[in-house]
Amino acid sequence: MISFLWAQDEKGVIGRNNQLPWYIPEDLKYFKKTTMGHPIVMGRKTFESIGKPLPGRQNIIITRDENFCAKDCLVLQSKHQLLNWADQQDKEVFITGGAEIFGLFMDKVDRLYVTKIFANIEGDTYFPIIDWSEWELVSSEKGPKNEENPYDYEFQVYERK
Repeated sequence: MISFLWAQDEKGVIGRNNQLPWYIPEDLKYFKKTTMGHPIVMGRKTFESIGKPLPGRQNIIITRDENFCAKDCLVLQSKHQLLNWADQQDKEVFITGGAEIFGLFMDKVDRLYVTKIFANIEGDTYFPIIDWSEWELVSSEKGPKNEENPYDYEFQVYERK
């Protein structure tokens, strides 16, 4: 099963200057809890913005650069390579960004985990256009807004209809 996991604001913003444009500790905890023990897939720029492999998960980087390597990561060069690899897994595989990688796998994703942030936040990277009529909301949980988590937000999970 291939799943997407991301956070976005009301306009679909997911990034600014190759970083998250917000700091919501509860969303970071949700990301860790949801992906722990599962493979996570990201583009090279997303990996470089994190700066290291995330522990407790197999980190897979997709890049067109055949010379790119990253310690303790599996590096693949194409959608085809990732799909072949994912077919051999018995775990949910999480695509975690960025926008180009989400767009590349939009036709193959089975489940969406999205943190919807109910604010307009300045950014330069947007989640690709998605046809929400193809998806059914299966769970929704409001996150706590407080001093550490300054926005109203909700953890939502969708299954493809």
